[in-house]
Amino acid sequence: MLQLQDIIVSQSLFEKADGGLWILFGIIAIAIFFFVRRLNKAGLKRLQRGPETVQQRENKRKEAQKKHGGIPDELRGNDEPPRPREKVKKEKPAKQPAAPEPVVVEEKPEDKLLLPAKSMNEGLAKTRNEGFVGRLGKLFRGSQIDENLLDQIEEVLFTADIGVKTSDKLLTTLKAALSRKELESEDRIWAHLREQAQLIFAGVEHKNSLQLTDSDEPYVVLVVGVNGAGKTTTIGKLANLLGQQGKKIVVGAGDTFRAAAAEQLAIWANRVGAEIVAGEDGQDPSSVLFEAVKHGSESKADVVICDTAGRLHTQKNLVEELKKIHRVLGKAQEGAPHEVLLVLDATNGQNAIQQALTFQAALGVTGIVLTKLDGTAKGGVILGICDELKLPISWVGVGERTEDLRRFDPEEFVDALFPKSSL
Repeated sequence: MLQLQDIIVSQSLFEKADGGLWILFGIIAIAIFFFVRRLNKAGLKRLQRGPETVQQRENKRKEAQKKHGGIPDELRGNDEPPRPREKVKKEKPAKQPAAPEPVVVEEKPEDKLLLPAKSMNEGLAKTRNEGFVGRLGKLFRGSQIDENLLDQIEEVLFTADIGVKTSDKLLTTLKAALSRKELESEDRIWAHLREQAQLIFAGVEHKNSLQLTDSDEPYVVLVVGVNGAGKTTTIGKLANLLGQQGKKIVVGAGDTFRAAAAEQLAIWANRVGAEIVAGEDGQDPSSVLFEAVKHGSESKADVVICDTAGRLHTQKNLVEELKKIHRVLGKAQEGAPHEVLLVLDATNGQNAIQQALTFQAALGVTGIVLTKLDGTAKGGVILGICDELKLPISWVGVGERTEDLRRFDPEEFVDALFPKSSL
């Protein structure tokens, strides 16, 4: 009975103890909950502030040093007042004597050796060595002078760039000379070709271009040609030549269609000391050139050079526009233009002859400017132009320099094309 009572009491105590443990566990859980929540709030604030950078800590340290004379607050006692910062007098280092400045000896620039302008002989080198003259030379060497040789000469001439008409004329005279037994050697053939070239030039009246006369009115020159022939460069070189003679030049920018054409011409004008009259893009070129001639007259200019837009000889409407320009210049000044210069690219060969035929029929060209002669083997086109059109060659371009625009001399041309040393 006693044992049963003890068991009942023990069970009651155990139940009471078990209930207390659960209460204790609950208190501990609540405490842990609030502790974790506090930690989370503190971490969130730290994240919002962002981590303290090294630079921020360094700034705090420097502020503390300024406040307490160099000792941070965390190392100073609460009762210790801040000590004034001692001023340390820095001694200036002894001034070193300045090193003597190096003496700079300015070198006198060397005078640049200006190469002489190219000669006609240099300008025709490709035509003489690679063109029809060079091909004939290879054909003549060691060959017997007979009908078979004439057949080969015919092939060379008709594939050359001197034109069909001129080739036929040269071949006919060669056959006649052979029948008379006048071509007994290679030297005699060269001599015959040389004589025929001289006869072609003799049939053309060669007037000197830009032969100015004493006049109160300017000498007006109209420059025409296809795109890319070199009109602008030719105008610049002509203006430079006249400027060296002390002439006052006005340039009319009549190419109002090509982008930057007036600007390109203005560069040349500024370089050679010429005035320029230009209009708006797309403006009627006749009106621009009319104003250029009027300005030249009012400013007592010696020469007015009129540029025009490039056009193909097959573009009839643009060729008609040139006719209009020609008429307008005559209204601006009686007798103008005094010269119509057609600029041709020598590299175009026989096509240059066709261009000349069209421009001549439309405008009455007075002279030819043949450019880029030094860069092609087609210089024989000069013979074709003079023979077919009876037009004089006024100027030839044998190089890129300003001085490489030369007056054409027929005798010089023949000597360069058929050098006597090879005869």
